[in-house]
Amino acid sequence: MSFFSVLLALLCEQLKPLPHGNAVHQGAIGWAHWAGRNFDAGRAHHAWVVWLVTALAPALLAAVLHMGLRHYSLVLALAFDVLILYLTLGFRQFSHFFTDIRVALERGDELEARTLLAQWQHLDASELPRGELLRHVIEHSLLAAHRHVFGVFFWFVLFSALGLGPAGAVLYRMAEFASRYWAFRNRALDTHTHEGLRERAQRNFNWIDHVPARLTATGFAIVGNFEEAVNGWRRDAPLWQHLNEGIILAAAAGAVGVQLGGAAAPGVTPDRSKTLAAGGAQDATAAEGSTPGDPPTLSHLHSVVRLVWRSVVLWMLLLALLTLSNLIG
Repeated sequence: MSFFSVLLALLCEQLKPLPHGNAVHQGAIGWAHWAGRNFDAGRAHHAWVVWLVTALAPALLAAVLHMGLRHYSLVLALAFDVLILYLTLGFRQFSHFFTDIRVALERGDELEARTLLAQWQHLDASELPRGELLRHVIEHSLLAAHRHVFGVFFWFVLFSALGLGPAGAVLYRMAEFASRYWAFRNRALDTHTHEGLRERAQRNFNWIDHVPARLTATGFAIVGNFEEAVNGWRRDAPLWQHLNEGIILAAAAGAVGVQLGGAAAPGVTPDRSKTLAAGGAQDATAAEGSTPGDPPTLSHLHSVVRLVWRSVVLWMLLLALLTLSNLIG
């Protein structure tokens, strides 16, 4: 049933995408704020309580509702799964930014492209040169595709196989949202946030994202330049401060032959000191904090889109084969 749930959710999302700043997103913000206000008293164990309330409680509720509906009707359970996936999984939740930035760059309006990137990632992109602007767009798009599609997909399939329905999708999205929410409150809103709460949310998401990040990178390698993707994964992943991000971006860079990384702030930037400490490649490119490959161009934006869609087809085919084998067996 998981294959049909994902397929129907993707189709619904393409036909009727959620609008930006929708009620579900606002509800998640309110839920995280309420959890922090009522359960965070500044101690280490309170960070765990806030995270459990923010991320785990909605997942448990989704599992209970799925099992209750499944007890009465498989059709109702399927409809519920599709609804939750529609809210948690899909390209259209972020792709409008990517599309608008690409269109702006194609007509030569770099100022508009920088403005859109700043709105998307809440960063100051006004001083980014064109090459770095393209790098950031590619990097943020790859990470968004992973977090909005592949990460949700993998956790949904796992929990669905255990009979828990969309609980995995809810857990992944809420854990990812919590890691961004507490960091954003401290950075962009200039609101004091318990340091342990930010660290706990990030650590828990890193753990939850450990396997999905590697599966996403594997998919990029299979549908792209396999040898270069694997070499990039092994050699260049430590360029980024968060290893899960580094694995995805390094594999994608090798798969399409584009130069990612770089020392220019803001946004997703490599930790150059960590590169040296980790024994990364010491060629001229690595010294600049970038992966090997061609400097980013507009054609690479199209290559990244094709890479992501081929990966979606790959994982959907594998899920279809697993579903078919279960039906036959």
